Amino acid sequence: MTTVLITHPSFLKHDTGEYHPERPDRMRAIDRILGHEIYKGLVRREAPLREDAQEAIRRVHPGSYYDGLEARRPAPGAPPIHLDGDTVMSEGTWEAALRAVGAGLDAVDLVMTRQAANVFCQVRPPGHHAESNVAMGFCLFANAAIAANYARDKHGAERIAVVDFDVHHGNGTQQIFWSDRDLFYGSTHQMPLFPGTGALSETGVGNIFNAPLREGDGREKFEMAFRERILVPLRNFSPDLIIISAGFDAHKNDPLGGLELVEADFMWATEQLADAADRQAGGRIVSMLEGGYDLAGLARSVAVHVKTLMDAGA
Repeated sequence: MTTVLITHPSFLKHDTGEYHPERPDRMRAIDRILGHEIYKGLVRREAPLREDAQEAIRRVHPGSYYDGLEARRPAPGAPPIHLDGDTVMSEGTWEAALRAVGAGLDAVDLVMTRQAANVFCQVRPPGHHAESNVAMGFCLFANAAIAANYARDKHGAERIAVVDFDVHHGNGTQQIFWSDRDLFYGSTHQMPLFPGTGALSETGVGNIFNAPLREGDGREKFEMAFRERILVPLRNFSPDLIIISAGFDAHKNDPLGGLELVEADFMWATEQLADAADRQAGGRIVSMLEGGYDLAGLARSVAVHVKTLMDAGA
């Protein structure tokens, strides 16, 4: 088996406006670095517009939420609109958001049917801040949570873990998973920072594992938190599938965070999750891009993340 990369040109058409950190250049930076010779073994697929995407979304988000967003999508030629201070919908956003969900569904199909060892979904808009009925933090649909729910509905996976190392806490994933003992959410993140959630005391029904870090924390504190607060309970949870909310804004150069991680730290975290997947989940990993706003840091971090997935799947 091999590693699959899922992306699509439509992600460039999600126009967030000049100076917005979650911008199309993120995709271009990743495209350039993954065009290197060492990634020739990647199987590349286009993120689809799937007929079942709406159904999958509506199993996580209320139908009224989906319909409300669709009704607000800008018409061709119309200017972008703001759902809040930093969450934007442009003419191209709706297709991009549906293809981001479709990428996650395809990725689940591939790993659950053993057509791929693991999958990296290079998508935007990101998803982990989208709560069941609130778009926020650049996010419209909860991509990782939708993929997790689909894995249960379509493939009979019983226990699914989402592990999130974005610098921002994934309040949306946490809120959606909150009362379901068969869904695990573990997150390392800077706190205090947007969105203000992610305290140690937020535990759901014993299925939420937050590992908040302080501004200025680097490798030592990150590894300790990741081992003790994420990997230990993950081992006890014994998932059938691991989904990574792969945000790279904990990089030391990122303008939206204050942690001090570097590429080697993301490689280490990916190695740890690949090892956990091998031991407990048959190697099944779906990784979905979340944040990362320093273009050079994002590109290099994605590069080591994807190469580590390739090595794990070889």
